[in-house]
Amino acid sequence: MQSLRFKAIDNLESVKEVDVKAPTKITTIFGENVFTLKVARQYLSDEAYKSLAGSIKNSKKIDRAMGGQIANGLRAWAESKGVTNYTHWFQPLTDLSAEKHDSFFTLKGDGTPIEEFEGAALIQQEPDASSFPSGGLRATFEARGYTGWDPSSPPFIMEVGAGKTLCIPTIFVSYTGESLDAKTPLIKALVALDKAAVDVCQYFDKNVTKVTATLGWEQEYFVIDAGLANARPDITMTGRTVFGHAPARGQQLEDHYFGAIPERVYAYMRDFENESYKLGIPLRTRHNEVAPSQFECAPIFEEANLAVDHNTLLMDVMTRVAKRHGLKVLLHEKPFAGINGSGKHNNWSIATDTGVNLLAPGKTPKTNLMFLTFFVNTIKAVHDYSELLRASIASAGNDHRLGANEAPPAIISIFIGKFLTDVLNQVETRVGDKFDEQDEAMLKLDIHKTIPELMLDNTDRNRTSPFAFTGNKFEFRAVGSAANCANAMTVLNTIVADTLKTFKKDVDALIDKGDKKEIAIMQVIQKYIVESKKVLFEGDGYSEEWANEAAKRGLPNVKTTPLALDAYIADKAKHLFEGLEVYNHAELEARHEIMLEAYIKKVQIEARIMGELATSVILPSAVKYQNVLIENIKGLKEAGLDESGYSSQLAIVKDISKHIAAMGTGVKAMIEARKKANEITDTREKAIAYCDEVKGKYFDEIRYHVDKLELVLDDTYWMLPKYREMLFLR
Repeated sequence: MQSLRFKAIDNLESVKEVDVKAPTKITTIFGENVFTLKVARQYLSDEAYKSLAGSIKNSKKIDRAMGGQIANGLRAWAESKGVTNYTHWFQPLTDLSAEKHDSFFTLKGDGTPIEEFEGAALIQQEPDASSFPSGGLRATFEARGYTGWDPSSPPFIMEVGAGKTLCIPTIFVSYTGESLDAKTPLIKALVALDKAAVDVCQYFDKNVTKVTATLGWEQEYFVIDAGLANARPDITMTGRTVFGHAPARGQQLEDHYFGAIPERVYAYMRDFENESYKLGIPLRTRHNEVAPSQFECAPIFEEANLAVDHNTLLMDVMTRVAKRHGLKVLLHEKPFAGINGSGKHNNWSIATDTGVNLLAPGKTPKTNLMFLTFFVNTIKAVHDYSELLRASIASAGNDHRLGANEAPPAIISIFIGKFLTDVLNQVETRVGDKFDEQDEAMLKLDIHKTIPELMLDNTDRNRTSPFAFTGNKFEFRAVGSAANCANAMTVLNTIVADTLKTFKKDVDALIDKGDKKEIAIMQVIQKYIVESKKVLFEGDGYSEEWANEAAKRGLPNVKTTPLALDAYIADKAKHLFEGLEVYNHAELEARHEIMLEAYIKKVQIEARIMGELATSVILPSAVKYQNVLIENIKGLKEAGLDESGYSSQLAIVKDISKHIAAMGTGVKAMIEARKKANEITDTREKAIAYCDEVKGKYFDEIRYHVDKLELVLDDTYWMLPKYREMLFLR
């Protein structure tokens, strides 16, 4: 029987490109499936529209009396587009979205069938809270949980095949009020940042009444043929290859990055982009990434909460659209060993309702001082809470990628470039001197004469930095490609909010003592530069020298998820999150438990599939080929040849035997290590055991011997699609 591998390769010849009907202008379809305020104006009464608009623009609660009117307008719009069902679309603690569909159809008391959508159904629903990860917040018998409408993220219509569903973005909380999702704490963090940043902005501009965090994510991903992917049980089960020898050609020619997009992939890109545009996702960029079969897309910046929703939605769209092209999209951080993995760079900034980007130098001394204030406060926040930032990106998948010579290291540091380093040094050199009102040169740093307003080309790109300033924003490069951006954004916005609160207290204390406002601000900025400068690093983050230097500086280098997650339950984190009402004590403990359990399960699944493949796929193939060689040797012996006539065959037989034995020993030991780990009741200790005693001791060892067998077996006996086929055959 022909193996799935060779069937998939043969089928590549008959693959037909999907005919993608793209519009001549993106603007003709952009947002056509989104209930925007412009659309709402057509379907709502004046009072209902004002209530909705006020909620979106000014974060006001919608009057429940208006809920019915808004729901009726939503239903009318959805039905005009052929929608019969609706769902509360939410993001439980699984890094995925969730939905339960209900129809507009109902029966009245007299049996009359009608379509209706009540305000209560729009605002709140009750899914089963016990069936999602809760970290002990909910017991199995305590099933009640609530989804609540988030008006700041507009409803949209999801098209799946011929079906259409109205999706209402919501938060998800337990019966007792704890958040069970990624959105709720993010919204709370954004509220905290808004308040803290507005208070600081008031030093410079009394007209600022709202500050918004913005996010522009870059989504990296791999695309391979679905037939080849389906012939790899490890990809099916884990999203990555647990075995696979490096091909003769990988990315060493540096010919894939920004190269011509393969035609089949190009059709796929255009298709998922069209679906995204209908959903209001403002994709702007597409290109080949560094590794073969790796690509990237990126949108225009949006408000952070909406951007997170759009990225979560995009991953679903990409996965679904790939199927109709006979492709498989891989969002795992490290699907293939030996070549680059995938990240999700989070480009973050903060903007005022007066139109000012607070992380862009201005044209006047006052706006330059405002820029310096928020710039230095962000650096101080990252310095003070680097362990939390590391925890926010921790996952089993990202552990394979961080520090693997294509991604930022696990050491959190900041790159700001030569020009801004010089600016900070100018401020720092005044340590010990008291600023006075005559010190105009220092108080009114004329940054824009040295650094252009946007500085887009005056800071080099440092690919090895986890947190880099790139002109008018910070780029958090260490976020994993499969992650929900909300985790990293919740932490980042919270720590900056906390630092800004402290900054205001410090400045006000100096003002109360009689210092002029500008002098007080500069004094605190100077103090923060001195306290946090050790987190700044301009060099090669991959180098051993940096690891040694970081250790001297006292910067943490936490390389594994089980240890990194400890930061969430440290007293420092509890004080931070509870003080800003982002997480309470129970929610932090629950998330710590949930993330540890997710890590355990993912490593456990990988260990199981490794053992299964080694035993039921690799071993039989190796034995079959070994027997062929043995028969060949027997025949040559019978023909009268001495050992020199079959020495090569004999060497291969011995080599196969060696690797089979080592592979078998490793699998057996790994299974025993798993059994021991499973007996541990403490979740943290169990996760550490899976990390160190299962994954750490046996994954690479077993893989080494399997990959060596791939090299020596007759190609026709190897059942799994090889790297050269998955990465280069399209």
